Amino acid sequence: MIDQLFEFVQNHPLLVAAFLMVLAAWIFYEARNASSSGVNSSQATQLINREDAVVVDTREAGDFKAGHIAGARNIPQSRIDNRMNELDKVKDKPIIVVCKSGQSSGVTVAKLTKAGFARVFKLKGGMAQWQADGLPVVKK
Repeated sequence: MIDQLFEFVQNHPLLVAAFLMVLAAWIFYEARNASSSGVNSSQATQLINREDAVVVDTREAGDFKAGHIAGARNIPQSRIDNRMNELDKVKDKPIIVVCKSGQSSGVTVAKLTKAGFARVFKLKGGMAQWQADGLPVVKK
């Protein structure tokens, strides 16, 4: 098996080089995004309890009603540009952006940061991780 791998590498050096470059770029991207402004469930809970953080849930209304973090505000990601002024009163507080799986909240974090919000965090893993950690949700 190892002999076949070495033979493949020798016969296809450009393909292997391209694969390694893509792999390195992907690892760099994931490492950079994992460390940038994300909080896990326990860190989010501490921010909510100790610093009165505001939770912004960017999922659509149906998903929000099915279960959300207590006190969360529902501002769907597609409407964040139009409804950002709703958050002006809490600009000095930490803001935790929540989506379904933690993948799309980065866009909202970037928009809020660009708009001048100083402490904006995304919830790593989103609502899926919050529920997997056994933390409470409110249903409306």
